[in-house]
Amino acid sequence: METKTLLTDCPDAMGLISKITNICYKHQLNIVHNNEFVDHAHDQFFMRTELEGVFNDETFLFDLDRALPKGSHRRLISSERKRIVIMVTKEAHCLGDILVKAFDGTLNVEIAAVVGNYDVLADLVEKFGIPYHHISHEGLSREEHEAKMIATVEQYSPDYVVLAKYMRILTPDFVARFANQIINIHHSFLPAFIGAKPYHQAFERGVKIIGATAHFVTNDLDEGPIITQNVIHVDHNFSAADMARSGRDVEKSALSKALGLVLDDRVFVYQNRTVIL
Repeated sequence: METKTLLTDCPDAMGLISKITNICYKHQLNIVHNNEFVDHAHDQFFMRTELEGVFNDETFLFDLDRALPKGSHRRLISSERKRIVIMVTKEAHCLGDILVKAFDGTLNVEIAAVVGNYDVLADLVEKFGIPYHHISHEGLSREEHEAKMIATVEQYSPDYVVLAKYMRILTPDFVARFANQIINIHHSFLPAFIGAKPYHQAFERGVKIIGATAHFVTNDLDEGPIITQNVIHVDHNFSAADMARSGRDVEKSALSKALGLVLDDRVFVYQNRTVIL
């Protein structure tokens, strides 16, 4: 007996739930859990179905393709633990949170490696028995440095690449190699305060809440599809440094939550937005 998750998104039409569930029944697959959503603004249907049984993936997906409307997408995903590579610079809070949650099973994930452009986090990572690769950017062009980063990341064949406060802008080549697979934490409630030093920007504006945004990376800086966001309240007593300190807890919780949703196959990416079921 296996468990798998079926993700379906397609143009909306009558009877889609019935068609999909009938095909599951035809293949003697038990539906453990099912969620669906219709984006009426774009007439798009989304459905996440947890299944258990004996799978013949090829014939099951063939039957689905015959039943679904033109322009449909479907994925049948195994329940095997996913692999990630984490990229870091110097800050430890987001990385440490993921390491601990992977260690205690809160996050069902295999951390294949951590790659950093500084070596300051190597000792922390190696305490968990995980390889750490230090690839310095000093003396290299951005393209030369990224070529080394790409070669290191690709050798682990990760399902996702997690930017745990990796403070360098990725080139279009890097993003294209891992399309919809790169998850970033931005220390601001996007779309406000994009780019560098968002806490200083927030301080100058006198904001009353600060937040963090976990999102997929695209070539548009800090404008990729948002997975999750979180905020805390601040007031006039907070300096920019106070905001940055308080924001670390928000950053790590938002990133871990987003990673958990992605690892559980709950996130659809559609028109620079996400649907989470």
